[in-house]
Amino acid sequence: MEKNPKREMVGLEGKVLRDTLRRLYRRGAIENIRRLIVKTHPADLAWVFRSLNFTEQKDIFEILAQTEQVAHFLSELDESIMLDLVEGLSAKFMANVVTEMASDDAADLLEALPNEVAIEIRTHMEVKDRDEVEELLKYDPDTAGGIMSPDFMYLDEDLTVEEAITKVQKRSEEKEMVFYLYITHGDGQLGGVLSLRELLLHPMHRKLKNIMNPNVVTVTTDTDQEKVAHIVSQYNMLAVPVVDGAFNMVGIVTVDDVIDVLREEANEDFMQMAGAGRDQEILLKPLHQKILIRAPWLLASWMGGVGAMYIINSFEDALMKVLALAAFIPIIAGMGGNIATQSSTIIVRGLATGRVNMHHFFQIVIKESLVGIALGFVFGLLLGVIAYFSYANPMELGIVVGVSVFAVMAMSATVGAIVPLMLKRLNIDAAVATGPFITTAVDVLGIGLYFMVAKMLLNL
Repeated sequence: MEKNPKREMVGLEGKVLRDTLRRLYRRGAIENIRRLIVKTHPADLAWVFRSLNFTEQKDIFEILAQTEQVAHFLSELDESIMLDLVEGLSAKFMANVVTEMASDDAADLLEALPNEVAIEIRTHMEVKDRDEVEELLKYDPDTAGGIMSPDFMYLDEDLTVEEAITKVQKRSEEKEMVFYLYITHGDGQLGGVLSLRELLLHPMHRKLKNIMNPNVVTVTTDTDQEKVAHIVSQYNMLAVPVVDGAFNMVGIVTVDDVIDVLREEANEDFMQMAGAGRDQEILLKPLHQKILIRAPWLLASWMGGVGAMYIINSFEDALMKVLALAAFIPIIAGMGGNIATQSSTIIVRGLATGRVNMHHFFQIVIKESLVGIALGFVFGLLLGVIAYFSYANPMELGIVVGVSVFAVMAMSATVGAIVPLMLKRLNIDAAVATGPFITTAVDVLGIGLYFMVAKMLLNL
């Protein structure tokens, strides 16, 4: 169901909105700001608020809070900004705002607030609205139960098409995704599904149980949100029904929520793979929190660097005899780290999208290893030739460099594939394996392997 009919702005239009809002704010044109807010899509207002300073946000929000936009606006806003803006607002006012929201958005907002504040807000809500939100708060926020909407259209299987159309006309305003009509029997058990288009194409006297599709793709309340998103994407659905243990229908997860999940999961994976933690709102956090979030990840790189330093020191005699070995250390480490990151990134995204099947563990690892072997042979040969013609003494240096690049790239591609798969098998988020952890480990192993090859082939 369309929550707000206003057209969304993108690109240049959004920047114009931001500049206009700032100009009106500096002039103190409160009535003009109010009119602009009323005409603007809440998503655009949320985008603009990210670039305003705290004082501007608070002052403009005071104007916005007096409009009907406030509930939709808070649903679109980044959590950290939202918490700052609602701080100090009365529980009664917030209860009215929460009531205007879709149930799943209301649950998300209350989940983000301090527990005592959320409890006080709920005491001011109507019993029906409070019960609906509290039902959603029982579930883990990262599961189907936590992101579902309980406002779905369901019809009893014994209704005729004519009776069903009448019910849809009366109740569709307050329901989500009326395109799908869920057919139930008994005490609310899901029996089938019917699209609105299919309903209108059948004779008025036909019963729903005779025209519904009984093969319904469902998820349970405890299904992980990432799996829900994968199911909706795989079957090209606009919504997926959520059932409990008795197959009673309790809600639906709509495609707009799925898009949010996909964006959230992708951002989280990307942040972890880059070694910047998993908090998507790190840009909005104070300086000391940014430092604390990123420091542990950088510590892994620091420890890897210290390890590499000790390995190089242990081969000091070899370096003294063949100083040219030092020139190739950055290339060896860089090629190993890069191909390991490529392999791990491919595997992590494959696991996230369902394209990598854990049942094919060994086939996947072998394929990535073969890629590493092939690329290692090509780049090892090229670097070996360069080393041979660049350094006349010793003549075997080209062979050492070529063999090392080959071995390091083959090993790195294999490690980059194995680690995420092993973590997935242990039910650990595979994204944590990438970034600093794999590249640091591969750098240390690669440098060690390089000097071992040099020691053997050059008799050092």
